[in-house]
Amino acid sequence: MRTEKPNKQKGRGAHSNNGGDRTEVQNTQLDSQIMIFSAVIVLLLAACVAPLTAQLPLSHPHRKSIVLKMDEATLTINNELQREIVVSWLSDHCFQCLFQPLGVVPAGPGPGMTSSVDFTVSTQHPLTLQLNSTAVNLQLCRVNFHFGEHGNYSLWAKNLNDSAEANCSMVTNKESVNSYLPILVALLVYAGLAILVAIGSTIMRLDPVRNLMFQIGNTMETERLINSELGSPNRTVESSSDSPIPPNTSISRLRSLDTFRGLSLVIMVFVNYGGGRYWFFRHESWNGLTVADLVFPWFVFIMGTSISLSVSSALRRGTSRCRLFWKVLWRSLQLFFIGVLIINPNYCQGPLSWDTLRIPGVLQRLAFAYLAVAALDLMVAKTSLDNLPTDAWWYLGQDFLLYWPAWLCVIAMETLWLCLTFLLPVPDCPTGYLGPGGIGDFGQYPNCTGGAAGYIDRWLLGESHIYQNPSSRVLYQSTMPYDPEGVLGSLSSVVMAFLGLQAGKIISHYKDLHSKIMTRFLMWGFVLGIISAILTKCSKDQGFIPVNKNLWSLSYITTLSCFAFVMLLIIYYIVDVRRWWSGAPFFYPGMNSILVYVGHEIFEEYFPFRWRMSNSQSHAQHLTQNLVATSIWVVISYILYKKKIFWKI
Repeated sequence: MRTEKPNKQKGRGAHSNNGGDRTEVQNTQLDSQIMIFSAVIVLLLAACVAPLTAQLPLSHPHRKSIVLKMDEATLTINNELQREIVVSWLSDHCFQCLFQPLGVVPAGPGPGMTSSVDFTVSTQHPLTLQLNSTAVNLQLCRVNFHFGEHGNYSLWAKNLNDSAEANCSMVTNKESVNSYLPILVALLVYAGLAILVAIGSTIMRLDPVRNLMFQIGNTMETERLINSELGSPNRTVESSSDSPIPPNTSISRLRSLDTFRGLSLVIMVFVNYGGGRYWFFRHESWNGLTVADLVFPWFVFIMGTSISLSVSSALRRGTSRCRLFWKVLWRSLQLFFIGVLIINPNYCQGPLSWDTLRIPGVLQRLAFAYLAVAALDLMVAKTSLDNLPTDAWWYLGQDFLLYWPAWLCVIAMETLWLCLTFLLPVPDCPTGYLGPGGIGDFGQYPNCTGGAAGYIDRWLLGESHIYQNPSSRVLYQSTMPYDPEGVLGSLSSVVMAFLGLQAGKIISHYKDLHSKIMTRFLMWGFVLGIISAILTKCSKDQGFIPVNKNLWSLSYITTLSCFAFVMLLIIYYIVDVRRWWSGAPFFYPGMNSILVYVGHEIFEEYFPFRWRMSNSQSHAQHLTQNLVATSIWVVISYILYKKKIFWKI
């Protein structure tokens, strides 16, 4: 919120089935045609939507004297009182925060005369405005209101019979624009595209259409290759034309896992590119959840599931545990150093400077969690699960009880997190502090951002080697550096990955028993949900341990793991059990996740992922740019999949 000094009277602020092999060739060609056709439609529709939605706000002309940005509105405060008033504001999203000054409105120049000042106010969350008399600091009135983007409002402060009181009323001078309309348009575009692809896929799989496309799209050379290298086209094999995906030949590569990973990755790329500059596509300021807070833990969870399946497969092939451990260690080191390079992009301008080198990061945390969980799994994983006694007392809980040593290690790690968080003395801060600092907690602990987690990072790494602009800086106005991928939170990320490992154990132990797998997923989701409800008291800020992404709190882990088990259950049922969905397009980036993540970070500032917008204060143009950039990475991952190019470390 911003304002300028008022003038004397009024100031202003700015603020087919012809043969088995031929069928395979046809299916591949048709899938490629459908995917390319879909990609072209996405880009064309996005280009058409951008100018359309960008001009929607223009149906509401602005006052020439006010230049509004995104998520801002104009508020004119009219003072009919014979005394100067001080206006303060407080966001309802800011827990236990101090009121912040908005500005001063001079007293009316005379009886019946009004003094007015224009301000810009935020429209992201409801605000409480407080008007005080400057003479005795007496509260005159409070008004709670949720302003709309680019709306124009007036707040009138008038005298009542009692001169110590004032009547405050809010008037809407101009209705706000619907800033969420671009999201609706984008959803309709992608939903329409999905329907078109589904219809097109169904039509293209019809035998007459498939034969026609095969005759048109293939030459005599292709027919010769089929006869000489792939076998006679007259030989037929059974094909499951009713299913959009081929049957799984190995439990170690479930399509649902890659689909879930790809879904998380696509959302991560979208929010990292800006998410249309909507607040709910950005990380929460402190306690609570937004869309951006969901995806990284889900990625960690799926990594744990993949560790379980890959380790079990390697052990069955006879690979030694020692050799597997060194491979895990090498991969972790690679991930860590790649992460350091990505989050310190100034290396393009010369040697890395140690003075401001940020050490923690997303890939660094993935490396630590991967190393810890893979090491634990190598310690307890069974070479074979075929000879387990069915009459043993622990058989019903085999996927859990057989790995109790690893569970003890994980419980010990989370206990360490709890002890350090709630018992470690932090200078000038209350023990067990979980707040954001700044103006939170009524401004009592401005330099205590993150409590023990922030203190440990600053002590071990130094203030200049951690993230300098935490999400709490905007709303809570915190000034201390704080890293959401810091040291203490890495312990919790191991727990998150280990819960994903548990999902992998369930899949391994109940191979092909879909109902048992889904029942177990549901049970784990239910138990973790109950734990979250207890820890948070079903509230955002009032619980014992609030859900907090910055801290990677215990309730954050249990809540996101609950969501992950439920999401994996749904995707597993739809993709691997019923085969209603192939997992496309999310399956493709899920098969090349490291490449997509690293690539989107490196090329973020380059065309076609970013371009100069005609209006940088338009949600519609930002949303279009971010959706196009994300869609391009999906198309790139599809092309790499078809070319069988996968970057693995």
